[in-house]
Amino acid sequence: MAIKKILCYLPIVLLCISLSCNQQITNTNIKQSKSTIGNPVLPGYYADPTIKKFGDTYYIYATTDNEMLASGAPTVWYSNDLQNWYNYTMEIPSLSSVNLRNYWAPDIIEGKDDKYYLYFGNCQAGCNIYGYVSDTPVGPWEKLNEDDTPVIAHNYPRPGFPSLDAQFFTDTDGKVYAYWGTWVHYNGGYAVGELNTDTMKDIINPENIPLEQTPNPFEAAYMMKRGDKYILMYSGESCHDETYKVLYAYADSPYGPFTPGENNPILSTNDDQTTHGPGHHSVLEDGDDYYIVYHKHDYPMTRGGMARQVCIDKMVFENDFTIKAVVPTNKGIAPIVKSTVPENIAFEATATASSSYTLNSLEYKDYTYKPSFATDDNNATMWKAATNTFPESLTIDLGEEKNIKRIATQFEFASYFYQYKLEVSSDNENWTLFADQSKNQTSGSPMIDDNDAAARYVKLTVLGTEKAGLLAAVWNIKVYSDLFELPLNIKNKPSTQPAAAVSKHEKLIDISASNLGPDIKSISNNGTLQGTFSAKGDVSLTIDDDGIKALNFNKGALILNQPVPEQLAWNGSFTVSTWVKNPEIARDGEILASWCNRFKYGLANSYNALAYNSGHYGAVAHLDGHFDMRYKTLPEANQWHHIVLTFDGVVEKIYVDGVLNNSQNMLLSSAIENAKFIIGASDIGENYSGLMASFQMYDYALTEEDIASVSEETNPKSK
Repeated sequence: MAIKKILCYLPIVLLCISLSCNQQITNTNIKQSKSTIGNPVLPGYYADPTIKKFGDTYYIYATTDNEMLASGAPTVWYSNDLQNWYNYTMEIPSLSSVNLRNYWAPDIIEGKDDKYYLYFGNCQAGCNIYGYVSDTPVGPWEKLNEDDTPVIAHNYPRPGFPSLDAQFFTDTDGKVYAYWGTWVHYNGGYAVGELNTDTMKDIINPENIPLEQTPNPFEAAYMMKRGDKYILMYSGESCHDETYKVLYAYADSPYGPFTPGENNPILSTNDDQTTHGPGHHSVLEDGDDYYIVYHKHDYPMTRGGMARQVCIDKMVFENDFTIKAVVPTNKGIAPIVKSTVPENIAFEATATASSSYTLNSLEYKDYTYKPSFATDDNNATMWKAATNTFPESLTIDLGEEKNIKRIATQFEFASYFYQYKLEVSSDNENWTLFADQSKNQTSGSPMIDDNDAAARYVKLTVLGTEKAGLLAAVWNIKVYSDLFELPLNIKNKPSTQPAAAVSKHEKLIDISASNLGPDIKSISNNGTLQGTFSAKGDVSLTIDDDGIKALNFNKGALILNQPVPEQLAWNGSFTVSTWVKNPEIARDGEILASWCNRFKYGLANSYNALAYNSGHYGAVAHLDGHFDMRYKTLPEANQWHHIVLTFDGVVEKIYVDGVLNNSQNMLLSSAIENAKFIIGASDIGENYSGLMASFQMYDYALTEEDIASVSEETNPKSK
């Protein structure tokens, strides 16, 4: 498949990101009790969590999910009580050879020199583990090797072995061992080696752990010790669906041989699937108690399982080498330490909003991101506005007038900035400004705003976002009558980027073969972008057997001389509408239109193309098979069809002749820099070989009613 061929680091397409599953949630709005630490513990999309405690502070280092194959910013979460978490984007020098994008499955250890050593995986120059050092657990970080030499390289300890998912274990004698490997069922088992604690960047005595010692493995080995037994925990069988789970084996030495444990798997998808696809974990030891920290899929589930969330549950040993099956919960665990954070006076307060998004797709029906989800103190739910236009507002009724000194807002994406203002009122009519963040360019979660007011109502108005197409969305908003000390005195650096462009609600492109003259070397665009399409290769005008005038594509394309507008960048909404007749439907290629630069990032969801083939990206290509969308029912060959692709910032839908054919929840990372609008081909060819009567593109998502109207207006059979 041509789209896959451009990936120079093909193994990343196998990263532990799930395919769409039949995930069912029977109780999605589970209210969190203040007496427990609710699951998920973090407000956002994070995976592969490593939990550590340094001093009195807990830290969770994790893969930032839901962005270009889990390639978000290198962030860390920190807390003094395991309940109230704060996000920080760490300063990590990029690789010299490539701009650092992947920050996968991080782990951190404290060296005998009292410095902190951070290790994480990256597949941009081979699948390697890189190392960094800092005087603090949050950086700033320096490379262990200035020449980008990995600590654990691809092909180590044997040719073809991908070095990812490294976890480090410090034995009671002070020796440190590394365990690593992913896709190990293809690669002969996990790897283990000893870390040179003098350099902290060399592995000695590496060995492979035979597959039979860890049945059904996939990735994410984690070593711990209980008494004299070494417990090797790991994730299997397939992270692509609900079968993902945690298993373990035990041994008398760090190298094994390992005996598969009883009660396997000890963590898996539960019966009602409220915990779906749990795995890739670490363990927090607190005295004699153990807590497993892992990720699970979000709900409603994002396509590819690429929006995972971190949870924590109790883990119990029957003896030194037997772990009881973990019962995954929504309530989480009882607090381990007493919190000094005062009462959230907005908890379960009545909330209203300017609008709310209701998800309707083939998989989910009438799921609404309610305003009340912003006050339920539940990281599994959020309020989300109906569209990605601004302003959008959320109003909270505290029930009576109360003192307000701090408001903490957890927006959907901690790594991107939001611009907003907070107002307070006693009567819901006359408003006083509490905080003006209308020009904010600093990310973080929560965003903390302090003032001193007496009010009954609190209004959040979202005015813009850092990334195009993001909706106003809030996991939780918390209101306090008292100030309190934060765990660390750190703050993210402001972004240098302006707020993102928003939809202009326009028809950007509009061409119709019925209006064209005999010379089609240059075709005027009647959409708001204007400009001219130039014909490249074999494109001609024809009249088919039904008397319909159409463009005939045969290894040719139309290319617009106008740049792709900024509102289509990143997660920007769009609609593509076209009447086509494909005489023969191939398995690959057959791209009807593309408008992104596949070479900018070369990562999933940074590329969009509408297709008409029978392959797995038969409808929409996103540069990776885990996220492409096929036709559930292939449009019949040699017949005229109205094909429409819409994306509203949350769900992608393909319609054929006015009927919803397929859909998937998505977050895009569309790369439009240096991209061109191409009709009839992709940016590397993959030509469409059929007829096209008309083509329109909009910078917003058409409704089904809109689609019906456009179909009637552009139907070539009626002209």
